[in-house]
Amino acid sequence: MEIFDPKRPFNGLPPLPPKADIETRQILKKCIEARSALAELKQVGELIPNQTILINTIPLREAKDSSEIENIVTTADNLFRYAGIAEDNADAATKETLRYRAALFEGYKNLEKRPLTTATAVTVCQRIRNVALDIRDTPGTALKNAATNDVIYTPPEGQSTLREKLANWEIFLHDHGEVDPLIRMAVGHYQFEAIHPFTDGNGRTGRILNILFLIGEGLLDIPVLYLSRHIIRNKDDYYRLILDVTAQGAWEPWILYMLTAVEETAKWTTRKIRAIKQLIDHTSAHVRANRSKIYSRQLVETTFIQPYCRIANLVEAGIARRQTASKYLKELCAIGILREIEIGREKLFVHPKFIELLMSDESEFEKYGAAEAR
Repeated sequence: MEIFDPKRPFNGLPPLPPKADIETRQILKKCIEARSALAELKQVGELIPNQTILINTIPLREAKDSSEIENIVTTADNLFRYAGIAEDNADAATKETLRYRAALFEGYKNLEKRPLTTATAVTVCQRIRNVALDIRDTPGTALKNAATNDVIYTPPEGQSTLREKLANWEIFLHDHGEVDPLIRMAVGHYQFEAIHPFTDGNGRTGRILNILFLIGEGLLDIPVLYLSRHIIRNKDDYYRLILDVTAQGAWEPWILYMLTAVEETAKWTTRKIRAIKQLIDHTSAHVRANRSKIYSRQLVETTFIQPYCRIANLVEAGIARRQTASKYLKELCAIGILREIEIGREKLFVHPKFIELLMSDESEFEKYGAAEAR
C-alpha cells in the first residue's frame, strides 16, 4: 500500500472493498437504526398523494445547504422566486443552487433508464456546472486547508487511472450485495470524493449520487432525503473523517458518521413531511370555511407546489382562465393564505406560512385564525 503524502497525487488509493472491517458491531447496529428511519420516511411520503409538492420543495433545501457547504450562498426567497421560471434573472449563487436541484432531478429521471454509473456522475456534474466536461485529465489538482492554505490532499492523476478507479467504485456499489446498501453508500461516497474525478463540483455531485444510490436500491422512492442538513451542521467532522480514512484507514468513524447523517436527516424529513401534510389539510379547511365558492383541493395544492405562485400556474393546471385565476389568488390573499408582491411587471403570490415551515428547523406552524378570514 502506498504511503499517503498529501502533496503527492494519491494514485495508490486502495480499491474497494476496503481491507478493513466495514461491518463492525457498532456499524451494523447503527445501520439497523438508519434503515428504520429511512423506512419510516419512505412510508410517510405516501401521506401526500401529490408527490410534486415534496419533489418541488424539499430538494430546494438540499440544494441550498449542499451549495452552502461549497460557500455558494443564496436565500430561500431567491430560490423560490426564480425556480423554474425566471432563472436567467437570478444572481450567480442562486443560478448555481438551482442547477443543483436540476441535476438532482435529471439524475433521478436517468435512474429509470440505467443504474448509477460514472456516466451518471458526469451528467450530474455537467448540469451543476453548466459546462460540457468529462473525467479530469489535468495535473496539479490539490485540496488545501482554507485557513492555513496548506495542501491536505492531492487526488489521483491521469484520466485512465481515474476511470479505472471509478470502474472499481461502480462494481463495489452494484456487485457487492452482501454489504448493506447504506454501508456501500458511505464507503462509495468516500471513494468518489477521494478519486475527485472532476476539476470542480465533486462534493455536490457526490452528495447527489448518495441520494440517487438510495433510490436505486429501493430505500427511497423520491429524492427528498435532506442529507446536507447533517453535513453542514457537522462540516468540520465531515472533512476530518474523510481525511482520516485516507491517512489512517479509519473506516469505522466515517461510516458511523454517514449512517448517523442518514438516520437523523430521515427523522427530520419525516417530521417535516408530516407537518406539511397537516398544513395542507389545515389550509384546505380554512379556504373551505371562508371562501367555499372558490375552494378546490387542487387550488390549495397548487400554492404548495408553487410557493411563489403565478397566475399562469393556475391556468396551466387547468384550474381557471387567467382573469378568474387572478381573482382566486387575490381571494386567497384576502383570507391570509397568500401575500401579493410585484417584481418588475410580474405579480407573484407568496405562500409565507408554507415557506416558513419548509425553511425552519422546526416542524410546527401557527394556525390560521379569525384575523386572517376577513
